[in-house]
Amino acid sequence: MGSFTVTLDLPHPPPVLFRYLADPFNRPEWQSSLRAVADVDPGEPHAGMHWRDITKIGVKPHLQLTELVPFRTLSELGTWHGVDGMLTLRFVKVGDGTRLTAEGRVIGRGPLAVAAAIAGRWAPSTITADLSRASDALANSH
Repeated sequence: MGSFTVTLDLPHPPPVLFRYLADPFNRPEWQSSLRAVADVDPGEPHAGMHWRDITKIGVKPHLQLTELVPFRTLSELGTWHGVDGMLTLRFVKVGDGTRLTAEGRVIGRGPLAVAAAIAGRWAPSTITADLSRASDALANSH
């Protein structure tokens, strides 16, 4: 199992950053591994919302928002063939921006246990880069 925590200070207020990151349709703009999202449940982001990520290498994990507390906490679970990835984002107002903490873990079963452990080691740098890309996308949209 690979667990990780990263914290970034970003220049966007929590409501703006939260709304952007909670919307699955925004993910291909900021998540480096994604080509698209598909089968997104209708409506505003909500706990229980499901979709599929379509990755650049063709993997299509199933994702679900498991917790959504507006402007404070956003949690998701991703599953794919014996690998589970859990991610929680916590939003804290700091000045005019947000201190964003990402906590997660990757768990693999059977032959995928080693791959999941390796993915967990890479996760902090990948998550940091992706969340920085999300911040840049928000800055460029205004």
